[in-house]
Amino acid sequence: MSPTRDQILQTTASLLEKQGCHATGLNEIIRESSTPKGSLYYYFPEGKEQLVSEAVLQAGHTMADRIRAHLAGETPPAQAIYDFVLRIADNVEASSFAAGSPLTAVAMETATTSPRINAACRAAFDLLIAAFEDKLLASGLEAQRASNLAQFIIAAIEGGVILSRTMHSAEPLRVVARQLSAALAC
Repeated sequence: MSPTRDQILQTTASLLEKQGCHATGLNEIIRESSTPKGSLYYYFPEGKEQLVSEAVLQAGHTMADRIRAHLAGETPPAQAIYDFVLRIADNVEASSFAAGSPLTAVAMETATTSPRINAACRAAFDLLIAAFEDKLLASGLEAQRASNLAQFIIAAIEGGVILSRTMHSAEPLRVVARQLSAALAC
């Protein structure tokens, strides 16, 4: 991938995370990424919908890689996931509640207005679910239970991010961490 293209996608994902899709304009992306306007249109000739879709999918791959890296090893799922969610809580808090997930805001804003962006959000969430599911399967859980728990984990984390950002407190994510740990220890 071109460094310029990658910079545009990373900047877009960062802006989406902070302010959502509708509040993120192409001129802002150009300014924040320090790239020429022509580069944006060269790499994303179909415009903002293409750019947002690709940024969301790249963010999904990046987040899934982080999940896999954090969950790798022999640590039991309950502890590994607890530690991972606490890390998210710390990051949300350190960002002054501006960060958490570029997927959530975009998914909510575009669920019924952009089939293309919605498909990218679904694919990105599937990557995250698969990362947790793999850890659960590796620990010996049956496939259907691992799949259901992985979806539950993502739903809990995303809900925790929303509450933490809304309340300007990382405590909702810390509650999620404790409750997921308890649920997975059973």
